[in-house]
Amino acid sequence: MSTTKSKAAAAVVDSTAETVNETAAAAAKGFDKTLTAMKEGMEKASKGFESQQVKMKESVEKAMKTAEEMVAFSQGNVEAFMKASQIFTTGLQDLSKHLTAQSKAAFEESTTFTKTLMGVKSVKEAVDLQSGFAKASLEKAVAETSKITDASVKLAEQAVAPLTARLTLAVEKFGKTH
Repeated sequence: MSTTKSKAAAAVVDSTAETVNETAAAAAKGFDKTLTAMKEGMEKASKGFESQQVKMKESVEKAMKTAEEMVAFSQGNVEAFMKASQIFTTGLQDLSKHLTAQSKAAFEESTTFTKTLMGVKSVKEAVDLQSGFAKASLEKAVAETSKITDASVKLAEQAVAPLTARLTLAVEKFGKTH
């Protein structure tokens, strides 16, 4: 009997050893699969990260280029505004000089008229002189108003031209769909 027990014990030991070996082999195989899956996952993650880095770098470069273009465009806008201001200021100075000269001439004409009026010998002569002066003054005023209006319109067109050019450029540059 003791041999039967020994054989049975040996069979159990062999069976247990075989089960342990199979379990160890299965565990090793599972570990290898897990390790392989982890390596593949790490490679995919690394490639994804690299891809995202490239995309992010491209996005940053594009944003920087856009920012540089906007700064350059804004600088052009400032230059156009300065040019428009310079044209407008110079034009206003010219108009002011013209108005001053016209006021001075009108004052001199009024002074001359007053002196002439003081030297008349009759009421009829005074009325005729006054009518002529009033008519001439009105004609000059209408003519001067027309000149000033034309000069003002021309000045406005010239002063707005640099700004209009920038607006046209902005529509051409930024108005197109991307």
